[in-house]
Amino acid sequence: MVAAGMPVMEAIAAATITNANLLGYSNSLGQLKQGYTADIVAVNEHPQANVSTLEQVVFVMKEGLIFKNQDKEVLRDY
Repeated sequence: MVAAGMPVMEAIAAATITNANLLGYSNSLGQLKQGYTADIVAVNEHPQANVSTLEQVVFVMKEGLIFKNQDKEVLRDY
């Protein structure tokens, strides 16, 4: 989407908040907010400065479990 001209933050919103709304889950997904199911990716740079950093994910947190990117090992259960 960014390659086609969409601003980075709009593309990220389209992949998160907008999809949650379209799927009817806007009250539980798509935002980092208390009571929402959060899946988080961590990267080394701010995506607005370098959108390709989203292709090199450092780790993923899915439903409170942190996964290390290299070997998908579960690091911690929160």
